[in-house]
Amino acid sequence: MIKPSRRVHVGQASVIGWREIASLPDLGLDALRAKVDTGARTSALHAVDLEAFESEGVPKIGFHVPRPGKPRWERCVAPIVDYRKIKNTSGKPEPRYVVETMLVLGTRRWRIEVSLANREKMEFDLLLGRTAIRGRRFLVNPSRSFLAGPPVIPHVDDLTLPEDGLKRTLKRGNVPAQSAATSGDEQ
Repeated sequence: MIKPSRRVHVGQASVIGWREIASLPDLGLDALRAKVDTGARTSALHAVDLEAFESEGVPKIGFHVPRPGKPRWERCVAPIVDYRKIKNTSGKPEPRYVVETMLVLGTRRWRIEVSLANREKMEFDLLLGRTAIRGRRFLVNPSRSFLAGPPVIPHVDDLTLPEDGLKRTLKRGNVPAQSAATSGDEQ
């Protein structure tokens, strides 16, 4: 069980642990076990059954993130940002699709790039590399875990969308990009 946030601040920086619970609401993924790895440049998400396709002239990728209790046919879809060689855990470059998505860590949210890789033999579904946390005023405590607290997804009372000023009911995993500005983390 994840305890409420035990956030620690050093100056203006928030301290996070070497492992955290994160959400990727754009992909409908909540409560992912994440390893914060400052030795890795690029973030990686465990994904299988990758299928690249084009929709309305936009290259996209469909994939499945295996999770207990989730059927194999349940798929995530995201626009492809890049297809590039990224070093795997053995240090060998391998070609990977890269997508951009919203990351929620505790009460903070911002957009990150994440590569899609088969991490079946790894303990964590999500690896947060240093580019994902760079410039976000985080310090990583390698001897502590779960300092950010559970991911906080905005609810209707938390958001007033600027285009019409009306509060809207938002489904979890369907948070518009504009709402990220309310956290002060969007750049």
